[in-house]
Amino acid sequence: MGKTPLWQAIAASLRDDIAEGRYGPGDKMPGELALAERFGVNRHTVRHALTLLKEEGLVHSRRGSGVYVLARPMDYPLGRRVRFRRNLLAAGRLPELRILGIESREATAEEAAPLALAQGDMICVFHGYSLADAQPISLSESLFPQTRLPGIAEALRDGKGVTHALQQAGVADYTRASTRISARLATATQALHLRLREGAPLIYATSINVDPDGKPVEFGRTWFAGDRITLTLENDGLA
Repeated sequence: MGKTPLWQAIAASLRDDIAEGRYGPGDKMPGELALAERFGVNRHTVRHALTLLKEEGLVHSRRGSGVYVLARPMDYPLGRRVRFRRNLLAAGRLPELRILGIESREATAEEAAPLALAQGDMICVFHGYSLADAQPISLSESLFPQTRLPGIAEALRDGKGVTHALQQAGVADYTRASTRISARLATATQALHLRLREGAPLIYATSINVDPDGKPVEFGRTWFAGDRITLTLENDGLA
């Protein structure tokens, strides 16, 4: 295995500085000369590292002023009662959900199983992406059993989120039954939506939400921007 390029190692170190709060949102980063001295490299190498952080949406440049931190990764709790809007508000962030598309179609065998459906049963599929303080943090795909949840598509089009849509479809409450987490690399289209470079690290999570009777009401797939989110597991019986 080849050695990690110096500029990537420097970017990783600065990324850690931001994640650990050494530089907070709005803070000015040290100048290129200071960083070059810190890491024992030339300014071109530092500039390359800072460009990567800009592509990842962690910092931005102000002409004639320097490089500033946009935001550090936010903690995102995963538990039985995961709620996107509530999580972001608790973290002091302004949540926003944008709709990319809503469709009705037959479920594949892979999609039907987690929803306790038969292959070919109708599902409603919601495609969207979430933002915190106007910065994209995740892409999502949510699948709902359409026959079991009448009016779910129309409720989702209101743009008020999954919790509201499920309530409109007759599900007063729901909990997370399971979550699986793995890693992915951003495709070109994912990178475009999340304002990342193609191949940037993503956290991939799949989940199943159930109603009070234990019936599945949502199978979700989420791709989180890896450098903007820290997933934390709550000790509340999450499977």
